[in-house]
Amino acid sequence: MEYIDNMPLMDLMRSEKMTFVQLIIPAESAHRAITYLGQLGLLQFRDLNAEKSPFQRTFVNQVKRCVEMARKLRYFKDQIHKAGLLLPPLPASQPDAELEEIEIQLAEHEHELIEMNANSEKLRQSYNELLEFKMVLQKASGFLVSSSSHTTDREIELDENVYSSDNHGDTASLLEQEMRSEMSNQSGVRFISGIICKSKVLQFERMLFRATRGNMLFNQAVPDDEILDPSSNEMVEKIVFVVFFSGEQARTKILKICEAFSANCYPVPEDTTKRRQITQEVLSRLSELETTLDAGLRHRDKALTSIGYHLTKWINMVKTQKAVYDTLNMLNFDVTKKCLVGEGWCPIFAKTKIQEALQRATFDSSSQVGIIFHVLDAVESPPTYFRTNSFTNAFQEIVDAYGVAKYQEANPAVYTIVTFPFLFAVMFGDWGHGICLLLGALVLIARESKLSSQKLGSFMEMLFGGRYVLLLMSIFSIYCGLIYNEFFSVPFHIFGDSAYKCRDATCSDAQTVGLIKYKDPYPFGVDPSWRGSRSELPFLNSLKMKMSILLGVAQMNLGIILSYFNARFFSSSLDIKYQFIPQVIFLNSLFGYLSLLVVVKWCTGSQADLYHVMIYMFLSPFEALGENRLFWGQSVLQVVLLLLALIAVPWMLFPKPFILKRLHMERFQGQTYGILGTSEMGIDDQPDSARERAEEFNFSEVFVHQMIHSIEFVLGAVSNTASYLRLWALSLAHSELSTVFYEKVLLLAWGYENIIIRLVGLAVFAFATAFILLMMETLSAFLHALRLHWVEFQNKFYHGDGYKFMPFSFALLADDDD
Repeated sequence: MEYIDNMPLMDLMRSEKMTFVQLIIPAESAHRAITYLGQLGLLQFRDLNAEKSPFQRTFVNQVKRCVEMARKLRYFKDQIHKAGLLLPPLPASQPDAELEEIEIQLAEHEHELIEMNANSEKLRQSYNELLEFKMVLQKASGFLVSSSSHTTDREIELDENVYSSDNHGDTASLLEQEMRSEMSNQSGVRFISGIICKSKVLQFERMLFRATRGNMLFNQAVPDDEILDPSSNEMVEKIVFVVFFSGEQARTKILKICEAFSANCYPVPEDTTKRRQITQEVLSRLSELETTLDAGLRHRDKALTSIGYHLTKWINMVKTQKAVYDTLNMLNFDVTKKCLVGEGWCPIFAKTKIQEALQRATFDSSSQVGIIFHVLDAVESPPTYFRTNSFTNAFQEIVDAYGVAKYQEANPAVYTIVTFPFLFAVMFGDWGHGICLLLGALVLIARESKLSSQKLGSFMEMLFGGRYVLLLMSIFSIYCGLIYNEFFSVPFHIFGDSAYKCRDATCSDAQTVGLIKYKDPYPFGVDPSWRGSRSELPFLNSLKMKMSILLGVAQMNLGIILSYFNARFFSSSLDIKYQFIPQVIFLNSLFGYLSLLVVVKWCTGSQADLYHVMIYMFLSPFEALGENRLFWGQSVLQVVLLLLALIAVPWMLFPKPFILKRLHMERFQGQTYGILGTSEMGIDDQPDSARERAEEFNFSEVFVHQMIHSIEFVLGAVSNTASYLRLWALSLAHSELSTVFYEKVLLLAWGYENIIIRLVGLAVFAFATAFILLMMETLSAFLHALRLHWVEFQNKFYHGDGYKFMPFSFALLADDDD
């Protein structure tokens, strides 16, 4: 045991040792100190103002300013994206600016950009209206020429109220000219021209017909191009219309209907000469507006480019400053209002770095008073922190997805690095498929530096994050595929010739039972002669099923052994004596014995029926085994193991609750304090919270919890062992699917002489291999391996009721969309 205690600690085996610290920071150096701690990223602050709302905190105004600046920066970013511009890369060095200077610059840029957008919007609306006016002039001319024989030479115009909107300011000279030429006959035929969305034409015409009681003539024409609607700024398909009517009352109704249907009406003179003059003037104004709009867009793009040059730096700075003020809001002012008091957790190895950062903050802020940093005792459990790298991080995330380890609890990720890809490979074993996965993993690893700096989709991000998991899964798949001797389900004589040969000439290619063994066994993996033989499936079923049992019992024993190291680390002798020992006895008395029988049967070549042995071990333990006996003394050993398994159940159930009750009564009745060896304080000296927790001992609750735990382990020993048979089931399914695709698709197509059929068969085989075997089967085997680790392995020792160490770090803000 001393040798075990003296072994060097692994970084991942247990979480980093944490300490609870208190900071007393002078107000003048508080901002700089928190900034330096954020750059270091090794201190997790505790919120000392949790009872206060965000609006009651000290630095709420600074946070509001940062939020407002972040809103402006998002507005700039949206404008840059809408303009189709690319954000330039962050320059290598830029002069630092104060937050107040950035705030002033952002306000100026926003005001300038809003003003440019408003002017551009007005010009664009005027341009679109003139464009519609041009379309109306072009299409309405045909209607007016055809109706010239039925009308007199007079000017028909619209009421001035129709064009009172400010949006028609650019065409006011045309309208005034038309109004001055008003010499209309009130009793003659008049018309109104305009443009309307195509989707509204039928309803619009029906409403006009009803409102005028049929006393109107409705003409329509389709413009040559789609038109940008001035109100919605969207490209819509519109229709030019001309409505002929008679009477002032009909005119008023038609104008109201046009307004209700959002139809834009434009004045079109009946005289051909005036129409030509107005058309020329409209085209001239359109040309001027195009030039003005282009100049405005160039100026706007230039301003956005200038903003984009600094945008990334501004976003990062505002984000970090907001994080600093949010952290300052977690601190308390002391009674003198001159110092800020903060508390938090940090790893022990980081204490020196934190003290150096605080000293630097004091020096840089020219403070006369230094920052006080000292360690406190904490009642609550510390956070869990594992130092990981790009290789181990994915495996740690697999474990954390189940639950974060309790502080200093044995970390399953250490063993998951090996056992997870290996159990996956047991189900996925095929070295051809493994090579395909290996190539994909190597591509991701080779492009690691490029992909890590890009914004990836959710699926690609998950795949890239697990690139090293994929690498190990592919390597182990190749290894297991070599053991199974399967390359896309095809066996190869890689390690020499088969150990079997045909009995006579009628036997060929292992298609009959006429095989005899003529030399030593195949040196590595499954003999290729089993492939295609009549006994292939029974042989592989037996092999993989027994192998699954052996792997499952080995991994469950590993979990129980880790529970011993947990109990030893936390000095819990009760868990060792009344949990670890009976669990080891119970599991190995039944399923450890079964594993022993499997190994002995393989080594001796016995024909014993292991099903019969295990069933009658319970039904008739004293009955002779007969031809199912594998070794001398087996019957006596079975009886002893059965008795030990029966003894282990009450051993797990009863002693621990009663001993806990006795220890509790001895401690809190003043008889002794040395039994637990946890504290030398008296009850009155302990914190109230600790004393309340210690006094809340409910024997019935403890007993029920222990009973549930014992029953769960006893039943789980059976169900978990059976659960490992999924290794056999999925391995068989993967192998049979590969065989079906190879024989029924590829070989079947290759039997034809037609090249097209062969190409189609090859394409179908490649598609099935890629999408079914390499994607769906990979996902299936991954999920089953995940379940075996989370349930069958980790429930033997892993509590997973801790919480992660979340330090205040600027690096963690990189991907945060504030």
